[in-house]
Amino acid sequence: MLSCLFLCAIGGVTQQNSELVIPAFTAYGVPNRDRLQVSSTGIEGWSNPDESIQWHGYLNKGSLKPVLNVRLPIGQTAQLRLIIGTQSGVDRMIGLGGPVGEVAGSAIVTVVGKGDELVAVPFPAVTVRRAGYETINLQGVSTSGATYPSIESISLSGDSTVGAQFNLKERRNTASVHLGYPIDKDEEVAWFYNEVTPRKEPLYTYYEVCGFSRGYFGIQVNSRTERRVIFSVWDSGSGNDPSQVTADNRTSLIAKGDGVIASAFGNEGTGGHSHMVYPWVLNKTYRFLVGAKVDGKATIYSGYFFDPEQKKWELIASFRAPKDGKLLRGLYSFDENFGGSNGDLERLAEFGNGWIGTSDGLWKRLVQARFTHDGTGKADRLDYAAKAIGDRFSLRTGGYLDEPKTEYGTILVRDSKGDQPKDLVLPPVNY
Repeated sequence: MLSCLFLCAIGGVTQQNSELVIPAFTAYGVPNRDRLQVSSTGIEGWSNPDESIQWHGYLNKGSLKPVLNVRLPIGQTAQLRLIIGTQSGVDRMIGLGGPVGEVAGSAIVTVVGKGDELVAVPFPAVTVRRAGYETINLQGVSTSGATYPSIESISLSGDSTVGAQFNLKERRNTASVHLGYPIDKDEEVAWFYNEVTPRKEPLYTYYEVCGFSRGYFGIQVNSRTERRVIFSVWDSGSGNDPSQVTADNRTSLIAKGDGVIASAFGNEGTGGHSHMVYPWVLNKTYRFLVGAKVDGKATIYSGYFFDPEQKKWELIASFRAPKDGKLLRGLYSFDENFGGSNGDLERLAEFGNGWIGTSDGLWKRLVQARFTHDGTGKADRLDYAAKAIGDRFSLRTGGYLDEPKTEYGTILVRDSKGDQPKDLVLPPVNY
């Protein structure tokens, strides 16, 4: 058990044929991913038979024996169904625990409660026919009480757990994945132009298009009814509490567009935030432009969004960033899942036709991008990929698809197509 706990702590990759314990707090509720009560102790208060609990991970070929670890009040009974193999098709599984005609790897068992004592609930073994990402789906069939059991974990053993990979940490977000655009260190970049075409739109998604060393600019899905265009610039210094930022370190708002909301932000560094509610849609290309102007020992950063409906550039905001005094550097884009309850869903967008404008008026294409990911992508979540598709960079995270992950540091090169934007009217801002 000690060896299992050690292996679990490094991301759930087993080296021997041993038990792999997957905590319940790594699971997702389906179809309403915000309804289940998920905490560091597991899942409690599960009462809706229409809500199922799902784990996702990579399994190798071979036998698989699942055991569910639950708690239920003394004397209470419940029937639970476990289905393994619905992610990639029933052809991957052999072994029917339920009636003929049910999904392969499906079985129903009855649980009898023992109060605070943990109950190990074995399910019939299955055979995984080929390696890949799979779903383990737990459903409530019936219960004699108000709720189904509280779920602490599911234990997997058998040959298929050798080399298996599951997220075993409480953070359920997808890996954040990034594209860094290399520029010459001596290049004086006054403008950064880039485009995004969103292909997927789960809640809590941020497609960041024009990032730079001092800020970021892109589109978010904030709720089922609201989407935003967001432009933010960090304060100088460190910390996460905006109320503790001294005046000499604070980023200040210079100007903002009509309908734009601006405020201070915290919790991920601090700085000046601005956003415009905007109903962006899938499969349409959106255009972004960031400008920088040195102002003594500070820099004024301005973010512009092209409204395709109005067919004009809109100022989102201009911020004065203290203790800077440099032009644009550290250019990047990213694909992020900022709310973990639906971290099982795929995020996918294409970035392209990137350009930089130098201080002497020249425009140059950005045709290369370096792929990176956050710490979650190192061992906990490996379901991500980046590639060049024509004159675009495709960036994906989540979804537990079998597409091979892209290695950290991979250099991508897009086709050098796409005309220099000719409608870039760089409006002066009243600084």
